[in-house]
Formats: sequence, structure tokens, C-alpha cells
Amino acid sequence: MLELDNVVLNYRSGKNSFEHGVHNVLNGVSLSLYKGETLGVIGKNGCGKTTILRLMAGIFGPTAGTVRRRANTSAALLTIGLGFKPQLSGRSNALLSAMLQGSTRAEAESCLEEIKAFSELGDGFEEPVKTYSSGMRSRLGFTTALMTRVDILMIDEVLAVGDAQFRAKAEAALKERITGEQTVVFVSHQGPQVQSICDRAIWLDQGKIAAEGDAESVLKQYTASIKLGPK
Repeated sequence: MLELDNVVLNYRSGKNSFEHGVHNVLNGVSLSLYKGETLGVIGKNGCGKTTILRLMAGIFGPTAGTVRRRANTSAALLTIGLGFKPQLSGRSNALLSAMLQGSTRAEAESCLEEIKAFSELGDGFEEPVKTYSSGMRSRLGFTTALMTRVDILMIDEVLAVGDAQFRAKAEAALKERITGEQTVVFVSHQGPQVQSICDRAIWLDQGKIAAEGDAESVLKQYTASIKLGPK
């Protein structure tokens, strides 16, 4: 479904010369994402987890290397408030998001009441998104992508936000989708959640893949590294 081939991403971190002011976010990352799998991405803050999702979604372009996504494949990146127009209502944002993810207007409109019900926004669904809490935004974003059936669902910590009841409901709904043909890339700091949801995982460390394999073994390596601390 998607492939990263020796991907590098860096940017200038100040007004110094390029040689001295460059910050490397990802450095030579290669991986493949297969149809129907759920790939977990773990690592410390600042290791490049959100960046790799934005590369996969086409929001960022790599400094070097190649990102390939299968032709005619739709993808949605779920992170709090990404792409929302704050002055529009939750309903209008859900409609626009669904259409941007490939639904026709009629298909998008047919999902709106289901999105409203699942997201538990109530009357807030008709209010401007600028009035939403972070938890309300995450519920709207997650539910819209869940109901509109994109090919690749990319989730950036969304299930870690909101009340416990909605987190459990969202995780159950995601697991139900995973048992079908949904392809998912899932970033989380919650080890048990990654092990429960993901078939495979990668551990990012200092912009590189430190480990890759089944979720349980990668989590064990990552947890051991945290306990040992820096060398």
C-alpha cells in the first residue's frame, strides 16, 4: 500500500549556515506498509513519529529518498484538529473531511448522523469547531475517518485523548475495522494499546528505525531501552 525508501527529512534550525544549522528528523528510513495490516510506531518524544505520518500522508515531502503510495489509494491522518476550519461547525467539517477523503457529497451527507451519534458531540456537532475542546476535536476527527472508509487510516495519539469511555469505544470500533481490510498506521505512547491493536511495530530512535517486527517483541526492546536509560 505504501513504501518509504531511504527517506531523509531535515530542516534548518536557525539562521546559521546550512552546514551548522540543520536538524535531522528522519535519517535513512525504509519500510513497507501492507494491505490490511496495523503498523504501530513507537518512540520517545521528538523521535520523528508525527513526521513519518505526515510524510506518509503527503503533507511533507522528504529531503531525500522516496515515498510511494499505491495509485488511487485514499488516506486520512488523524491528529487533533488537523485540517479543521475552526469557524465552521462540526457537521460542516465532517462533510468537508469526508469529501476530501474521496466520498461523494451524497455519500458524505449520508454518514453525518452516524458521525454525530458515534462522536457523542450532541448539540456541539452544530457548533463552530473553534469552541471545541481537544477531546471533542479528536472524537470528530476519529469518527469522520472511521465512517468514511479511507484505504489507509493514520492515527496520531488520537485514542489517548478524551474520556475513558470514548477511548474504549473508539478502540473497540478500530479493532472491528482491523478485522476487515482496513490498513492502519498507529502512533501511540501506550504500550498495551499498541500490543493490543497492532500486528507489527517499528521503534523510531534518533530518526532511525531501531527495531522492527511483531508488536510484542518491539515493545519489549523499547521498554528495555527506557529502563536502561542513555548509555
